[in-house]
Amino acid sequence: MTMSVLTIVKNRPGHLAQLIEGLRRCEVQPDELVIVDMGSEPPVAVEATGFPLHIVRLDQPGLPLAAARNAAAQAARGDMLLFLDVDCIPMRGLTAAMAQALAQRDALICAEALYLGPKDARGAWDEAALMQCAKPHPVRPFPAAGLREEHNAGLFWSLIFGIRREGFVELGGFDEAFTGYGAEDTDFGFRAREAALPLLFLGGTGAFHQYHDVIDPPLQHLADIVRNARLFRQKWGIWPMEGWLAAFEMARLIAREGDTISLVRMPTKLEVDAARVISSD
Repeated sequence: MTMSVLTIVKNRPGHLAQLIEGLRRCEVQPDELVIVDMGSEPPVAVEATGFPLHIVRLDQPGLPLAAARNAAAQAARGDMLLFLDVDCIPMRGLTAAMAQALAQRDALICAEALYLGPKDARGAWDEAALMQCAKPHPVRPFPAAGLREEHNAGLFWSLIFGIRREGFVELGGFDEAFTGYGAEDTDFGFRAREAALPLLFLGGTGAFHQYHDVIDPPLQHLADIVRNARLFRQKWGIWPMEGWLAAFEMARLIAREGDTISLVRMPTKLEVDAARVISSD
């Protein structure tokens, strides 16, 4: 079975370069890398990688995450799909471990991300040194090794996950009714659960999540989050992204009552600047 690594990017050339460097160092290199460029300026350009490379340009406004991941899967040729966010540096053993896991189990498999600080992997790096400084996610514990079934579909994350091609096709990919940013990955996890496709957490290897500043809560994506939250509530009967929605309510940016949510006002520049935090999450 062959493996395609898929990533989507918009204006993150430094992060992309380190992702590719990580793939070069993998014990088992992928059969190809597919990059979907979501309107980077200048467009994504990559030097020789040592493995086949395909770049797909997707010109849609904002961050069309669902559509971009689907475009990557459509362009891929492998039997197995390994999705990596562009800010991830795969560890040496990730591709081999994911390929082995997918060969054994027809499942949706997430691998662990360890979070780096602002000065880590900003040039030459060594995996052992990164392991010493990287921190695990606070609420997503992974096994030390092997596979563990996770029954909470809400813990699926699109940061690092693998799936067989036929499984992705049978699920219909990501629902492109979720436009822009937010909830498209939780919906994918819920649909996998409904299709009886197990969610597994893979331990022992994963990726390093490269540092970048964030706005917390993500006020810059407020309109997308409100729109996608409405859709998710209609489909599943619960609110996604509960922490963010609660923060938006507290700031009186949105109002919720029962099954309805309304956008009250857009945040001011001062509010956005105040929400900008130094974090790698």
